Amino acid sequence: MVMKWDAFLAAVQERGQYSSRQEAERATRVVIALLGAHVVGSERSELAARLPETCALLLLNPLPAAEPLGPQRFVRATAAWIEGATEETAKWDVSAVLSVVADAADDELMRRVLLQLPPGYDLLFGRPQAT
Repeated sequence: MVMKWDAFLAAVQERGQYSSRQEAERATRVVIALLGAHVVGSERSELAARLPETCALLLLNPLPAAEPLGPQRFVRATAAWIEGATEETAKWDVSAVLSVVADAADDELMRRVLLQLPPGYDLLFGRPQAT
């Protein structure tokens, strides 16, 4: 079942402890767009199908990435796209959004998504993997 936009933002707002829906939406738009540049193929399409339409469009039409970013660089890129963000606040933003994305996906899809990403993204999604 596809999560509705309002429910998605409410979950991000709660996880990120944002004082407004606008803060949750800003973080969501940036993080999903950056994620779309790093997840490809059927996994990107399957993930988009489980997210609200706004998220799906961002995921399928990502911000350009010159190279794959490791988790720390992903957080730095997020900070660069969010006005006034620091690396610490961006890490919070990334985790709030990606943990809701992980909830929308099933375990098998998340396993395949994480296989496409450099090590360490599992923690950003709130799904630590055994090493």
